[in-house]
Amino acid sequence: MSVDLHCHSTASDGALAPAAVVARAHERGVRLLALTDHDTVEGLDEAHAAAKALDMRLVNGVELSCTWGGATIHVLGYAFAADAPALRRALADLHDGRWQRAEEIGRRLEAKGMPGAFFGARAIQRELGDSGNAPARPHFAEFLVRAGHVRDRAEAFRKWLGAGKLGDVKQHWPTLEQTVATLKEAGAWISLAHAWHYDFTRSKRRRLVADFVAAGGHALEVVNGMQPAEQVGSLAILAREFGLLASAGSDFHAPGDWSELGMYRPLPDDLPPLWTRFDHGYRTFAAR
Repeated sequence: MSVDLHCHSTASDGALAPAAVVARAHERGVRLLALTDHDTVEGLDEAHAAAKALDMRLVNGVELSCTWGGATIHVLGYAFAADAPALRRALADLHDGRWQRAEEIGRRLEAKGMPGAFFGARAIQRELGDSGNAPARPHFAEFLVRAGHVRDRAEAFRKWLGAGKLGDVKQHWPTLEQTVATLKEAGAWISLAHAWHYDFTRSKRRRLVADFVAAGGHALEVVNGMQPAEQVGSLAILAREFGLLASAGSDFHAPGDWSELGMYRPLPDDLPPLWTRFDHGYRTFAAR
């Protein structure tokens, strides 16, 4: 069975509506999908309805932002109760914080001679499908391209929005331990997302995994899209060392982007896949 446990829709920073993500995944042969939008579960209702119509299995998913070692880290939760009180509170706080962050990015860009950045990014977000969430950096990047401030999105991130740049506004995220505890209370299976994306030394990355395990995490995203094979190998070593389940996903955001639904490097055969632990009677989205 083809599986993809990491993808995004217009409910956060993806380019396709939740139903369109599900349909595209189905067309590409995916039969078990988790929609993992950033800090929101707003797309799950629509995604579940689309999956049911296609006789496709969809599990609740979310990608939560948190802090560890002075860096922003992402943690994936699966097969949880979306109406769990602790999760609802955490998502409400993250929702408010993301709006404040977007407004600050807009102010900073305007101060550097790029007027209308916030409203421009918001307009682009609405073109894609308004979820009620704050515009994210990809929306600001598209605004900068259209307004003629940069040639393409890559330049937007390189000059203005990437790590350490003007638009890289830090938010007060909860800690790694708090985030894992929130997901555990909701009954989630918990995976550490794309551990190689963080600009860490090998020893710091190992400490991150150790602290994630100590907090109660279950799995490591060993495969994230078409990342280099040597990175997969190094993450597989950490999964073995700490006895973690292994997860894999495309991290899909948009057609023609760096990844595609259902497309990622193979998971090493000796690692136990996270998705085999999901109940056949998995939880569906509980309307809030």
